[in-house]
Amino acid sequence: MRKWNKLLALLLAMVMALGMTCVALADEEGGDAEETVPAFELTEDVDGAIVILHTNDVHGAVDGYAKAAALKAMYEEAGATVYLMDAGDFSQGETSVSVSQGATAIELMNMAGYVAAAPGNHEFDYGYENLTTLAGAAEFPILAANVTYEDGLAFEANLTLETEDGVKLGVFGLDTPETASKAHPGKIKGVSFAGGKDLYAVAQAQVDELTEAGCDYVICLGHLGIDDETAATANRSIDLLGEVTGIDVFIDGHSHSTLEQVLEATEGTGKVGETYLTSTGTKLANVGVVTIKDGGITVSSVAAESITVAEDNEIAARAAEIIAEIEEEYGATFATSEVNLNGEKAPGNRTEETNLGDLITDAMLWYATKDGEDLGVPAENVIAVTNGGGIRAPIAAGDICKNDINTVLPFGNTVAYVTVSGEALLEVLEASTFCTPTAVGGFPQVAGIKFTIDTMKAYDQGGLYGETTYYAPKSINRVTIDEINGKAFDSEASYVVVTNDFLATGGDTYYALTESPSIVDTGMALDEALMSYITEVLGGKVSSDYAEPAGRITITGYSDVTSDRWFFGAVSYVLENKLMDGLTAGTFGPSEDMTRAVLVEALYRLAGSPDVTGENPFSDVADDASYKNAVIWASENDIVGGYADGTFKPEDSVQRQQIAAILYRYAGSPDADAVDMSVYADADSVQAYAAGAMNWAIANSLIKGDNNGNLTPRATATRAQVATILQAFAPIAPEAPANTEAPVADKAA
Repeated sequence: MRKWNKLLALLLAMVMALGMTCVALADEEGGDAEETVPAFELTEDVDGAIVILHTNDVHGAVDGYAKAAALKAMYEEAGATVYLMDAGDFSQGETSVSVSQGATAIELMNMAGYVAAAPGNHEFDYGYENLTTLAGAAEFPILAANVTYEDGLAFEANLTLETEDGVKLGVFGLDTPETASKAHPGKIKGVSFAGGKDLYAVAQAQVDELTEAGCDYVICLGHLGIDDETAATANRSIDLLGEVTGIDVFIDGHSHSTLEQVLEATEGTGKVGETYLTSTGTKLANVGVVTIKDGGITVSSVAAESITVAEDNEIAARAAEIIAEIEEEYGATFATSEVNLNGEKAPGNRTEETNLGDLITDAMLWYATKDGEDLGVPAENVIAVTNGGGIRAPIAAGDICKNDINTVLPFGNTVAYVTVSGEALLEVLEASTFCTPTAVGGFPQVAGIKFTIDTMKAYDQGGLYGETTYYAPKSINRVTIDEINGKAFDSEASYVVVTNDFLATGGDTYYALTESPSIVDTGMALDEALMSYITEVLGGKVSSDYAEPAGRITITGYSDVTSDRWFFGAVSYVLENKLMDGLTAGTFGPSEDMTRAVLVEALYRLAGSPDVTGENPFSDVADDASYKNAVIWASENDIVGGYADGTFKPEDSVQRQQIAAILYRYAGSPDADAVDMSVYADADSVQAYAAGAMNWAIANSLIKGDNNGNLTPRATATRAQVATILQAFAPIAPEAPANTEAPVADKAA
């Protein structure tokens, strides 16, 4: 049996998904009524179909397993052959699973009837040996074709499932290569994770093996994700699917992406090449549904809250029992908070300083120094650093119990301290903020130190850190340490970094710490240290002193200009050379249209901002406008004309051909080698006034055709596009513009 009419199937799936979506209803007062989600009803004919139900990144939401099992039973009753699978990160998160180091998750997955699971990076949080124990307890295989231990596969690579009708499904698993950096190095000794081209080769080999074995469909359970944090290493699912053929459905995890986000990342198709890509978010908010029937595949998602579970359901009862046991041990209030403590990822602990990060690092610094022990350096040279990716949940204002703290810090890490040079400390901070403002788990939350990150400077990437997926900096380019405990920073001095045992052994981006001559693990659990700090130092109350971050980390630059974007270099150039400014204090607006005023001002600055003595000839250019002198200068030098009604229209967008004409006039209308414009399909749409300018701009590689062979001369240009043009133009621009003939009322330019 082979596949057909997949596009139609996908469209049907999208319709189904929309049909499952619930919106709030407005009440009579005009506000939003409480959302009600109708019970899910199976209306499609699935008799004889193969249905794959899937979950990912459950992270301890154990009360959802009964929902998945109930949906499985519903499809089976309707005549489908149903397989329940998971794409990783099931054994860590809420205390309901982290306390047992994943054993309770496996117990419930067995009860629900899972047939396969891929490991996520968090399956290794408690060590490789613990995961092998979990795999032994599981009544389903753990599949990881790219994970090896010493000389062989760490787990099974694939699984073949065959229906009563003889249809074969081949299922193989993949885990993110980031596990090498995100798991405690000491707990995964001997374990390797193939990444990049090696990962692609492993996946293709699995496809070929399963296809040759007669499988009609090939399914990948891949804990790879689609987020920007993984983009730099090309280990995302969408990267792999651009290189590997023959996978029918890729069930993804790691980035907590919903099906809607997958559709957005794939331009609404839900596919990369011929492969369907799907994911369900996190915390079992949804159960994914892949339906294979009559040779077609559909992909959809069912909200877990819409799935009805019988009151006497054994899985629900066992999950409730597990939660009650945790509540009994961890649920007692030991403190209160007057403020909400930020546990978000981004914007949050992986992108910026947070009040929760401040609280945790304050506790770490206090614990390491509270007994007055000599740590080998002056007291003012002791700081604390923890990774934002290790902060897993917020704490709401109100009562705080042990369960709250354990949910925030679920990994069982201990407080450690490492002695490093000032140079090594700088390297650690540079490496752990290499992609800021793009989120990264290694982003440092700190105490006892103030530093600045300049995001408009590119990360000077060196070689890989050991077996990790992170790169060392060749030079310190983005980070400046402003002070250490109120004192000047000395790159040649020794400092003690109080941290967690994961970072002390080189986890995340902190590989430089492993070269320390002194690494001490205190053995004190990080969550216990935090609770002691709250009770002993803060008197059991997190006060308004922690309402906002303390100002330890300053980030300069623009949140919408990240180092992984195509325009990063050009925007950095125009900002560093002060040719353009941002739109606001935190944004550059790369996708916003370039305006006449901003373009003229950029050229004015390029010319050295010469003195202007003439009168303002335009009625719509105010005397206090920041660009007034630039407009007068451009008008006097016949670079840009006004309009017949005496206006300049400073806020009008600029077309590509207009930009060419303006730059051409600035350059003195120089001669250029003739360009064969006929190679561009829309060359005849270039207006006469801009023909020579476009020829010159193309000859000097200032303007290029698009991937479809079009010049799009009348398309408006974005600020990022103009930044790229200015970067290319500046080296060939004259020191000052030459006067040229230009129509005063040129509506085109």
